Amino acid sequence: MMEVIRESFATMQLDETDRRILNALQRNGQLSNGGLSELVNLSPSACHRRVQRLEKEGVIRDYVALLDARKLGVATTVFVEITLQGQADEVLEAFEKAVARIPDVLECHLMAGTADYLLKVVAENTEDFARIHRQHLARLPGVAQMQSSFALRTVCRTTALPIT
Repeated sequence: MMEVIRESFATMQLDETDRRILNALQRNGQLSNGGLSELVNLSPSACHRRVQRLEKEGVIRDYVALLDARKLGVATTVFVEITLQGQADEVLEAFEKAVARIPDVLECHLMAGTADYLLKVVAENTEDFARIHRQHLARLPGVAQMQSSFALRTVCRTTALPIT
């Protein structure tokens, strides 16, 4: 079943109008259908049908508000590399369930390479990260080694995927 889903997304054909719709919505998810239809040069009804199709097919997954971390007091970004004690399914599953419950972890990626997982964590400052580490990260199951790197400055950031 999963292979069928992957194949359908991999072979899904997006035309130039679909790409313009997706690029516009990635820049401004609050666009009205009328505003979007003007931007992509389609009638409102045709534009609405295309957006509905892209949503139904899962190309458009969600609409969200992107928040300013500094204004919300979580301006410190820390990347945490985690190596587990083993690779058994039970170890991976227990770790993934536990890490998903930590609200300060924005992303968790299973990796190939030296670390098993890479986490993106936000904190108020270094003291707050020490609290997060002590209360949450140090208690994660199956961890053999952990290395934290503090981001000094964000050079570029986007949530927009390249649409080709």
